[in-house]
Amino acid sequence: MAVESRFVVIRNGVEAKTFMDKKSADEYDKMLDMADNLSQMFSQSSVELSDSANEELSIFLAQHREEVLVALLAKKPTKVIVKKLVEKVTDLPITDLAETETKKPAAKAKKSKAKITATKLSEAS
Repeated sequence: MAVESRFVVIRNGVEAKTFMDKKSADEYDKMLDMADNLSQMFSQSSVELSDSANEELSIFLAQHREEVLVALLAKKPTKVIVKKLVEKVTDLPITDLAETETKKPAAKAKKSKAKITATKLSEAS
């Protein structure tokens, strides 16, 4: 007999979605929490939205939270986000950004180690 673990997201007593791993279920639940918070914020605004528009907009913004944070200048865009945005605008896949993304962090790490070493040497003398 096989045993399967399933993780069910339940909202307001209704089964929303079932997942095979806990991480995906937690991410989905967090997204729904954000959508609920956005929906409450929209209902308090002076802009009139129908219930369905309010719900759709809230869910869309929660699903695209990284892009929203970049648009609000609350977060710097990562190369992955820039790549997604450029691909959406141009409808062309971009492969060069994925290659440079893995190279740059290593170079920055070397520079920061060199600065730390130089600082320690100057403090020692």
